[in-house]
Amino acid sequence: MIHHGIRFTVKPGVAPEQLKEALESLRNQGRVIPSVESFVVGRDFGGEYEWGATYAIKDIDGYWDYLIHPAHLHTDRIGLPLVDKFASFDITDDADPEIGTKIADLHQRRYDEIPDVADLVSDLPEYLGSAAPGPHGA
Repeated sequence: MIHHGIRFTVKPGVAPEQLKEALESLRNQGRVIPSVESFVVGRDFGGEYEWGATYAIKDIDGYWDYLIHPAHLHTDRIGLPLVDKFASFDITDDADPEIGTKIADLHQRRYDEIPDVADLVSDLPEYLGSAAPGPHGA
């Protein structure tokens, strides 16, 4: 099982309606992406981020399906322009010693195959974590 998570703050001045739409899109990912077994989207407490989401995904093949699913891409396209600080992380019980590299490779493959998302990620003021540094810093 891979638990993929994100944490983020929004830019000052983001309209409440825009944030609401982005959060609902994150929830929709959990509902419609077949490889997502469970999810949580909500406020982030205990750190410097305002919001977060986690998605439980069965395996690395499901992770790829999650990354390229139209619902996830929609969230990227409407949500990333609102983000000020962003972090992603992955927690897994997969015993494969190469799983971290495989996860990073999937993110890089997605950036290579979907350049508009790569550009959105590259434009983030701060991005840390499992998919960082993103398409232009690798």
